[in-house]
Amino acid sequence: MPIPRLRLTVAAMTAATVTLSGCGAADGSAPDPSPGSAQGADDQAASVEVADAWVKAATEEDGMTGVFGTLDNTGEQEATVTAADAGDVAGLVELHEVATGEDGNPAMQEKEGGFPVGGGAAHTLEPGGDHIMLMELGRDLEPGEEIAVELEFADGSALEFTAPVKDYEGANENYQEGGGDGGHEGHGEDGGDDEYGEGMDH
Repeated sequence: MPIPRLRLTVAAMTAATVTLSGCGAADGSAPDPSPGSAQGADDQAASVEVADAWVKAATEEDGMTGVFGTLDNTGEQEATVTAADAGDVAGLVELHEVATGEDGNPAMQEKEGGFPVGGGAAHTLEPGGDHIMLMELGRDLEPGEEIAVELEFADGSALEFTAPVKDYEGANENYQEGGGDGGHEGHGEDGGDDEYGEGMDH
């Protein structure tokens, strides 16, 4: 009888060890998919859509241009665009607003805090208002072509969209000398490089 008991005890211990090992493997692999799926569901970028996007046609010599459209937040929580990128099209991309300068004239400046879009709300990007500024253009942007732009959100998520280039005849830009060479020095200061005219249009 002692032998059967010993065999039963060893068998029970072996089964327990196998069971615990299986649980350990499951616990070790669970964290990988779970946070990933949860993060995907909560991404700010996942709740935002870009509608009616377009880019104003410009030449490399112009040095800069704007991206416009509407940011629609279909989610319940606020989503904030904090940065943008246009690949090799522009060496520098910034989120801009138009504000009253020290001289009382409207002038472009980088918008602190980015573009917040409330849950279920929309944020318009338009000439004379908030917009995405493409600077240090690497080439001419011709009407009809599509430009890929990536938006980065406060939570680190990203959203890519394409925008057609349009020849916007209503533009009334008053960049002083040096503002169209792709440089950013003095950008938005003293109503200099990026001051708008009466129409405040791109």
